[in-house]
This record gives sequence, structure tokens and C-alpha cells, in this order.
Amino acid sequence: MKTVAALEARLGELHQRTRETPLFNPVFQLSLDLSRALEGGEIDLDDIATMVAELECGGLMARAHKLRTLLTRPAESTPALAGDDEDFAAFAARWQQPQLHAVFTAHPTFLLAPEQAASVAAAASAPAEDGEIQCAAPPQRQPVTLQHEHREAVAAMGRAQDARDAIVARLLEEAQSRWPTEWQTLRPLPFRFASWVGYDMDGRTDISWHTSIAFRLSEKAERLARYTASLAVIDAAHPLLDTLRPATAFAEARAQDFAQDLSSAEALAAAANRLTSHSADNLLSLAPVIAALESDAQAAEPARAVRLLTLAAAMRADGLGMGWIHFRVNAKQLHNAIRRRLPEGEVIDLASRGALATLRRMVDDAQPLRTNFAALATESSTAIRQFIAMAQIIRHIDADAPIRMLVAECEQPATVLAALYFAKLFGLEHKVDVSPLFETEAALEHGGRFLDALLAEPAYREYARKRGRVAIQTGFSDAGRFVGQIPASLAIERLQGRLAEAMAANGLTEVAALVFNTHGESMGRGAHPASFRDRLEWPLSPWARRRFARAGIRLEPEVSFQGGDGYLFFATPELALATLTRIAEARPAETDLTAPADPFYNRTDISLDFYRAIKDHQGEHLASRTYARAVTAFGLGLLNPTGSRVARRQSDINADREMSLRQIRAIPHNAILQQLGYPVNVIAGIGSAADANREEIAALLTDSARGRQILRLLKSANALASIKTVAAFGELFNSAYWASRTYRGTEDHLAGACAALAEYLVGDDRTGVFRRLASRLRIDALKLHRLTDLIPDDAPDPAREHVRRRIGVLQALRLALLQHMFLKVVAAPAFSRANDISRGDVIEMVLTLRVDEALAQLRRAFPVRVPGPRDFPLDEPSDYPDGGEEGYGAIERDFMTPIARAHELGLRISTAIANEFGAHG
Repeated sequence: MKTVAALEARLGELHQRTRETPLFNPVFQLSLDLSRALEGGEIDLDDIATMVAELECGGLMARAHKLRTLLTRPAESTPALAGDDEDFAAFAARWQQPQLHAVFTAHPTFLLAPEQAASVAAAASAPAEDGEIQCAAPPQRQPVTLQHEHREAVAAMGRAQDARDAIVARLLEEAQSRWPTEWQTLRPLPFRFASWVGYDMDGRTDISWHTSIAFRLSEKAERLARYTASLAVIDAAHPLLDTLRPATAFAEARAQDFAQDLSSAEALAAAANRLTSHSADNLLSLAPVIAALESDAQAAEPARAVRLLTLAAAMRADGLGMGWIHFRVNAKQLHNAIRRRLPEGEVIDLASRGALATLRRMVDDAQPLRTNFAALATESSTAIRQFIAMAQIIRHIDADAPIRMLVAECEQPATVLAALYFAKLFGLEHKVDVSPLFETEAALEHGGRFLDALLAEPAYREYARKRGRVAIQTGFSDAGRFVGQIPASLAIERLQGRLAEAMAANGLTEVAALVFNTHGESMGRGAHPASFRDRLEWPLSPWARRRFARAGIRLEPEVSFQGGDGYLFFATPELALATLTRIAEARPAETDLTAPADPFYNRTDISLDFYRAIKDHQGEHLASRTYARAVTAFGLGLLNPTGSRVARRQSDINADREMSLRQIRAIPHNAILQQLGYPVNVIAGIGSAADANREEIAALLTDSARGRQILRLLKSANALASIKTVAAFGELFNSAYWASRTYRGTEDHLAGACAALAEYLVGDDRTGVFRRLASRLRIDALKLHRLTDLIPDDAPDPAREHVRRRIGVLQALRLALLQHMFLKVVAAPAFSRANDISRGDVIEMVLTLRVDEALAQLRRAFPVRVPGPRDFPLDEPSDYPDGGEEGYGAIERDFMTPIARAHELGLRISTAIANEFGAHG
């Protein structure tokens, strides 16, 4: 029982016993074997730590393998970026518009410590046979701060820029060889990059306005330094260096100014005045620099011309920053702000037609107002503060690059008009793209009508023509949480089609459709794991692309690379180049209009009912107290902290017993499902939805390209899913288990602790909750297996059972550690109630994995060292106390330290399981 191999073998033996009794649980039985060995002294926490380290290393290797597999060029792909029969005009039209916008967000997915992320990236970057991994775990996880997230985002964007430069140079060289008289007129722009790290205010109060300004100035300084270095390599004496170097120094100095404490009026005024003084070194536009580089290229020999034009292309793409920036606010924040601007005594209901008429008039009548940094510093409204910050950035940092204003929970067209009003009020309507977010069930259900009403507004159409685009955002995380990932993706697909219809119906075919599909890195949040082509097509399908193409609308697809998980795609130069090359080869902004029709969209009599039935099944889970209680049984205690944003609202002990799923954000919700062993929001409902019409649905999914994509997602999720594991967690709370564990006298030393747990849990509902959930999942899974039995598996995974066995061992080890913690906390000595916290509360804290809080209470009650006479500088001596001043060191050693160690090992297991799934949350 001291090696992973022995545990895997034992788990295999235990699985055979399920033939004898269907209710036998191999995962829980292995955890009991381990628990008995641990409590009996046959193994200790050091032995478990050794096995966890081995499995942790395996998880990192699995993660690297998944990443390498995704980014390896498929054998059938064509590496050429120009078609054999393509002329220069078609080539230029393709590559002078972005194939993709990539947004680097700060979602809390920084699961891996920096050393682990670097090891995964290095192994994934190496050839398959050389992909060794350094597996040493960091001694202690460091907190993830906003500053760390920003540094990581900037570093990832820098490597993405270098990779784009390589692709741009390749495009120019290919054009030069194919069209030697025209190639220098090519202005490649295959990718744009953006970030909202430090600019996203939705649900956050920890990002101040001067943090956003300081970040934006530091990004300007970083990008100018990179431009300068690139130009110096081309020509160390180039005259433009005399422009770029002082501009870099100015931006660096101003970034330092705004990173200081600006709480006093004097400090704020000094920093603001230095930025707004109209210094010649404050470069606000790269247009003259780009023009000079392109002019220089005309007279240069081809190799130098390619390098100059590559640098000019980078400047055109990024402007005076590491990329474009996205501010983000909540619709409620905009609603509160607009009410302050209504005529005195006027009240509007933003869902009414009257609100549209009022806001239409306000937009028409708005006259631009001047602002300065004092207005920004004293503004109390979050939404208005964002608009003023944008105005200052455009006026004093980068006059060229547009800014996105993402509006979360936007369910009324009036909300967009409110944003347009503020954009016009602060002189920004020519530079800000207002983008409503569709991710709630209501927003997806009514999104088509929303778009029809919004695009019918004359003020919005005028604005869209001025900006040259209609921008929307779709969210796969919350949508997948509320309606299930497959129904969410299909609902978003329909919404995208409705956007194409609304644009055509309202005469907006001459502007672009910028569709920002915000998905995570896990299959439960919209990242298809089967291939990179599936990853690109899942959120924006060929069917949706064809809707825009047939309407004559240029499509600008945009996706997110979220937090630490997303940044792995750009963690080394090799990975960054492979990622962008796969995207360039897939050409996500284009579609094949001659492709045969997909029966999934023609046979809506089958596919629409299938979609609705899955959605209803997922809705039943979400509304069920059983599901909510199971998901929240451990609070967030199964998860490592993975970001600077708070993952849930604060609550008290009693509130935790009835925690709502609404209290948990989408990422931790999905992460908990992975840790419990079953990605409910991906798998559940498909079997039940197909049950009444199994043969026809099987045929449709097999014959349809979209259907086969759904099957590949389902297969990936099902390969990692274990209903037995879900049920095993419930047995931890089974009073009968604890009462019976020592019944035959084999563990007499645990009799008191087991009896105490049995008595404490006799009225607990969690065992029943997990059993009911497992039963519901099993019934649905049986129907799913009957469906998949009708569908041939053309590519079985030979490693499937080994991966499942490895995850099973991880789960059994964690269950044993949890039992160790439970036994220790009930065996700890009694203490008096203090600060309204009782011994029972501390037990419940451990059972719900609020371990740090529990240990703080225990250490308050049993300090390792208590104050004694020697702590006081008295002249008079004392012989008493004569028994020493050692405090409760033995209690710390025997109870608190083992609980802390077991919890730390449990969190390392959580990381290993997430790596087997390929992402956190």
C-alpha cells in the first residue's frame, strides 16, 4: 500500500467485485484500506506524500501531453498560407483582416505554481520523445495577486506578438515569391490581441482607477521598448529610434507615477500634470512612424523590407500598448449611472419602450463634456468612472487604439443605449465598441429579440456605421452552468445566426460582426478538448459562419485565453508559434459556402427536441436541492485559490450548510464537478434526451459534422467520469459507516473517535444527497450507454482505463486523507465556547473543509506557547510556575499539524485531478 502501482493493482482487483454486488464501491473501499493503514501506523503522511508527488508528476505529464497533442499539426493539414490558384487580391483580402482576436483575461485559473507551469510548457514544447518534465512541487503556494496576473498576461502577449511577427514575415515572404511586383503593398494583420486584466470591474472593488491607468502606461512602455528593440536589430542607427527611445522613457516614468499612492490631492495633481503636459516625448499615435517604416521598406532590399514591414504590421495591430484593452462593467452599474443623468423627477423602467424613447433622446441631445484626472478621482459611479478613464487613456496615452466596453448581464437594449449616451457625453463614441454580453438563460432565450430591437434603433445604427462593426460577447461559463454546456453552445450558435439576420434586416451588412466568444479552457466551460479545430469551431460553428457569409457580412471572431490555463498556449515561443499557426491554418474568419448542408440543422424536428430535452434535464439538476447540496457539500474547500478575484461571497457557518449555487462562480462550480468525479454540466441529460428516439438521434449524430463534434466532447468527458466516486464522497458523512467501522474490534484505538463521528452525523443529510445524485446520474448514464452502443467508436483511446485508474487512486487517497482529518478533529480535546464558536462549529468547519478557520480556532484554544513570567521585565524573581511554560505543543503535534498536512496533500491531489481533466474549472 506504499506505492502507486500497488494501489492501482488493488483498485483493479476491487473493480472486479462490482460483478458480485452492484452497490460495491471500489474507490471508497480503497480509501478505507488506506485509512486503516494510516490510522494503524502501517503508512504515514510522508508515505502518502510520496505517492501524491508521483501522481502529481503524472498529472503534469498528462497536461503537457494534452497541450502538445492539441498543437501538433494534423497529418492532413496544409501548411501553405496561400492557395495554389489564389491571386494577390484574394490573398491580401484574407490576411489584411484578423483571422482571430485573442483576448488574454485574468479569470482565476492560475492553478499551477509558476514552476509547474514552466515545466508543463517546457515538456509540451519539446518533441514527444524528449518531453521530460521537472516535477518538484513548490514548498508553498504563493497567493495570486492582480499584479501577478497582469505580469503573466503581458508576458504571454509578448510571446504571442513574436509568434505573430513570424507569421507576418512568412506571409510577406510568400507574397514576395508569388507576386514580386505587388507584395510590398500587402499590409498583413492576421491577429489582434487584447486584455482586460486590470480593467474588468464586474464584481470587483479591488481595482482602483489609477491601477488601470498605471497598467495601461506600463503596457505602453513595454510595447514601445519592444518596438525599439526590434528596430535596433534591423538598423542600430535608424532615425526613428530617436522618437521611440524618449517615448519609452516617458511612458515608463509616468507608469511609475501612477503606481504610487495617489490618495492626496497633491500627489494626484503631480502625476496627472506630468502626463498631461503635452510633452513632445509623449507619443500618442504611431501613424507617422508606420508611414515612415513603410516608406523606408519601398527602397530597401527584400530581406530588410520584410523586417520593416513586419514591424509596421505589429504597430498597426497593437498600437501603443501590448494590445487593445477591454473595460467591463455590469448592466446594473450602467443603470444606476444613467438614472443620475435623467431630468429631475423623471423615472424610467429600462425594460419599457418609454425607456428606449428617453434614452434615444438623451443620446441625440448629448454634448461632450471635458474631463480630467480630478474628475476621474472624485467620481463615485463605477460605470461613469470607467468612461472617464477611457477618455483619459485616449487623450493622453493612445489616441489610435479603440477600447471595448463589455457589459455583463445585459438583457435590455436600453442598457446599450445608456452606454452610447456616456460614450457620446465623454467624446468617445468614435473609439469605444460597446459590447453586450449574452450568457444567462434569459439573455440567450431572448437574445434574438434583443438584437432585433437594438439594431432597429437609428442611434445604434449610426454608431455602428461610425465604428465599422457591431460587437457582441457570448459567455460559455455561466451559460454552461445554467443550461448545460451542450445546450449553451447550441443556444449561442442560434444567437449568432440571429445577429447575422438582424444586421442584414437593418442594412448593416457593410460593417463587420465582431463576435467575442468567451470560453474557458475546460470542456465544462466551452473549450472542446478533441482537437484545435474543434476548439475553434465549437464556439463559432461553420453553420454560424455561413450565416454571416451569405449575408455578405465580414466576420471578426474573437476568443479568450483565460488566466494561467489559457496562457499555457503562449508559455514558450514554440507554443505561441504553434498556437497561432494552427489558428492561421484553420482560418476561423472564413467558411466554405459550398460545403454540404449539415443534417443537424435541417432535421430540427429531431435536433431541436434533443436540445430542449437536454436543457430541461440540466435545468432540473440546477433547480434540485440534491444537486446544490452535493456541489456545495465541501464549500470551496476542495479547490486551491487560483486568482485574485474572490470566488464566493462571505457567509457564516450556518449559511454554509445551505449554500446556494448562486454563491459560487462558474469556474469553481465547474472545478468542483471535476473534483467530485463527474462533469454533470457536460454529460447529464444526453442519454435521457435520446431515450425516446434513440435510433434516429444516433443516426443524426453520426451523419452530422456538428453531431460528431458533440460526440467527441461527450466521449472526452465520459472517459474521465466516475459515478462511483460521486457516491464515495457521500459515504464520508454516513453515520452507519463510522458506527460500524470498529465493530469487529480491529481498530479499537479509533473507537471513541468513530463513535463521536457517528453520533455527530446521525442526522446529517449529505449521504442521502450524494446517493440520490448518484442514482440520477446512473439512470441517465445507462440511457447514454444505450445510445453510444449504436454509434461506432472509430478512435478508441488505448490509455483510457489507465487514466481512469490513476484518477481513482487519487480520489481514494484524498478520501483517506479526509477521513484522517475527520477523525483528528473529533478526537481533539474539548474547549470552551468563544466568540460564538463552539467545538461543534469547528468540527463542521473541517467537515466542510474550511480548514484554515478551524485550525485558527483550535490554535486559539490550544496555543503552543502561553505567556509566562519571563515575558515580563520585572525585577522581582518568581519560582512559580515550576512546571514550565510549554503550552499545548502535544495537541498541536497530534491534532492540528496532521489536519493541516492532510489538507495540504488533499489540495495537491486536487491539482493532479484538474491536470488529468486538462484545466482548472
